[in-house]
Amino acid sequence: MNNYEYKPFYRRNLPHSQPPGATFFITFNLAGSIPKHVFDQWKKESIQLQNDKSCISKRQDKELLADIERKISNLNREWFRKFEKTLDDAKRGPLWLKEDRIAKQVAESLRYRDGKMYSLDAYCIMANHVHIVFTPLPIQHTEVAQSNSMRYNTLSSILQSLKGYTARKANQILGRNGAFWHRESYDHCVRNMEEWHRIVSYVLNNLVKVGLVDNWEQWQWSYLRKGESAI
Repeated sequence: MNNYEYKPFYRRNLPHSQPPGATFFITFNLAGSIPKHVFDQWKKESIQLQNDKSCISKRQDKELLADIERKISNLNREWFRKFEKTLDDAKRGPLWLKEDRIAKQVAESLRYRDGKMYSLDAYCIMANHVHIVFTPLPIQHTEVAQSNSMRYNTLSSILQSLKGYTARKANQILGRNGAFWHRESYDHCVRNMEEWHRIVSYVLNNLVKVGLVDNWEQWQWSYLRKGESAI
């Protein structure tokens, strides 16, 4: 799992590509848990490669396009390792999720939306970040049910609801104001069941990797849907 290729995207200003019925691996972290200069450097490099890809696409050069896509994949893989190492080391920045009151609030919020906005497969709440695996559910509105097309809860609406609510509650508990979560989140669309098992294993065993527990089931703030199994 250490070589798992995770593909982060800068999502505040860019539209999501969300295939209907797709399952997603999401990571979001506390504000200030990744140094701004580190994130800004990744964003600068990522946006430059995306701009290069756009220019090449217009030229319809398939060979160059394949090359730039490899570079984008390598960049994302390299920076994800840096982000994860920074978060897992947890030696600087806020660690509010270590407090049981805060972690409990986040866990309850994750479970509350299960069956309403998404079908929740797994999650893990660490000291400064959260991993989730879920499938957005169709919107249950009369006008949608009567239409010929199925509309799903979007990633942006799910994360806005989840992060907005938990930020307010956590700030109340902590007696503070200001940003609680980092504004950007990271997502990856799960391609198949084999990848789903690898990702869920990564999410749950991240605890074991950093030495917090010997088995993921010993961690109070982790979850795997009943009846599922992680590799």
